[in-house]
Amino acid sequence: MQTVQDAAALRATIRGWRSQGQTVGFVPTMGNLHAGHQSLIRLARARADKVVASVFVNPTQFGPNEDFERYPRTLAQDSAALSEQGCDLLFAPEVATLYPFGPANSVLLRVPQITTMLEGAHRPGHFDGMATVVCKLFNLVQPDLAVFGQKDFQQLKVIERMVRDLSLPIKVVSAPIMRADDGLALSSRNQYLSPEERSRAPYIHSTLLQMRELLDAGHAWQAVEQAAHARLVRAGFAPDYAVIRCADQLTEPTGQAGERLVALVAARLGSTRLIDNLLLD
Repeated sequence: MQTVQDAAALRATIRGWRSQGQTVGFVPTMGNLHAGHQSLIRLARARADKVVASVFVNPTQFGPNEDFERYPRTLAQDSAALSEQGCDLLFAPEVATLYPFGPANSVLLRVPQITTMLEGAHRPGHFDGMATVVCKLFNLVQPDLAVFGQKDFQQLKVIERMVRDLSLPIKVVSAPIMRADDGLALSSRNQYLSPEERSRAPYIHSTLLQMRELLDAGHAWQAVEQAAHARLVRAGFAPDYAVIRCADQLTEPTGQAGERLVALVAARLGSTRLIDNLLLD
């Protein structure tokens, strides 16, 4: 696996692949990789001739009280894991490569409507920073396809909308959530949990399963949300939201036949904020 830090080397390598008619899959990450990230590489490997992964902890998508400074930087371990999964090129840029005028003076990309609810309401500016850096990376790599995990469901929808709105010639591929044996969605933030908190964390997934059961039993979606919120509070969580939404635009359900729904939860357990979701098809 080749590793590059500057845009010129990245583009030169990809240009060589293109000259041979090879397709390019892309997996952008913030590093500190776990089995969920590795599954994204395998999916890209199955869909494209060459695979590029990026490792970049993006400063513009962290709020003032979030964990940018303590976010784990584990590039050596990440590089070994990517190579093991068949990644062809690791792009590990410095901040100045993606933000030549500094993060505070960068052009910001805002995707309207879908970014103002749920995560967007609780983390103002997060999606502006995320969309900006993904668009920058897309411009640099110019992949045929890009793979994103379903665990960050709203992020996935924001990227799909950005790609369509900007007419980017990139296929966005959704990868299923990877879970521990007890149901907890794999996340870099799980390592912040104490042993006692880790034992309770799967309660989020069981709450999502109960939301599906209640909805299937004919309960109104508003009542399902209330029951889920109360269940999480009783278990010692501090929920930001526990909701049922349309899977495409994340708007409230309309009750129309064939409507695709998703249950989404974000809740704090101690000092750690966890998110998870479940498609209700």
